[in-house]
Amino acid sequence: MYDLHCHLLPAIDDGARDLAMSLEMARMAVADGITLTACTPHIYPGLYENSGPAIREAIVRLQDELDREGIALKLVEGADVHLDHGLVAGIRNGRIPTIGGSRYLLFEPPHHVAPPRLEETLFELMAAGFVPVLTHPERLTWVEQHYDTFVRLAHRGVWMQITAGALTGRYGRRAKYWGERFIGEGHCHILATDAHHPGRRPPLLTEARDAAAVLVGAEEAYHMVNTRPAGIVADDAPDTLPPLKAPQPRARHRGLLARFLRTA
Repeated sequence: MYDLHCHLLPAIDDGARDLAMSLEMARMAVADGITLTACTPHIYPGLYENSGPAIREAIVRLQDELDREGIALKLVEGADVHLDHGLVAGIRNGRIPTIGGSRYLLFEPPHHVAPPRLEETLFELMAAGFVPVLTHPERLTWVEQHYDTFVRLAHRGVWMQITAGALTGRYGRRAKYWGERFIGEGHCHILATDAHHPGRRPPLLTEARDAAAVLVGAEEAYHMVNTRPAGIVADDAPDTLPPLKAPQPRARHRGLLARFLRTA
């Protein structure tokens, strides 16, 4: 399996705090069946001032340590990119890394406030030849009011990444509900761990793949952790990869929402 959103690099953001933790997380990932991980530290102006060259250097150092320890995990570059003025220019000059140097970019919206011009920003990226992969929409506090926006984006060229732990309840009932809805209704392209810690936010994909298979079948769940992520790393064009299934009826999820609201 491929994990394209993981905060594995040591002491670079709010993920692994040191090399020992990075190695522990890498061993967990390999034991779970993950063979490739994109190291995607935050690029968040004013908080995490990471850059492409520093991220790439950190990956080389960590890959050397993994190889020395006999941990069979391949690392590729990436970043968890927040809203940033000059995104396109930053990608082109190497300041902002894409996933494995491909056309695909992890894009993290603000967690608590719907940003102005979100759709325009994403479409500007696409017009420049990049494919935004919008991270963990199921965990945003404003997903209820903007779910239809995410659905529209998902079927107009923006890829959606749902967090593995959301499907297994690690982020609570609310995130589980929205994660299941994105997947069950046919709006999720890939699953990823967004791992930060071996205990609280571990790098595990198998349990989420199996949970997704219950919702959409084993083939589509496989595409979420293998086929599409591999295509991203290979820089395959989006239209050459398995398309999303046709959107599914919402009736079941409306019932789930009603039960969620009654017990929340």
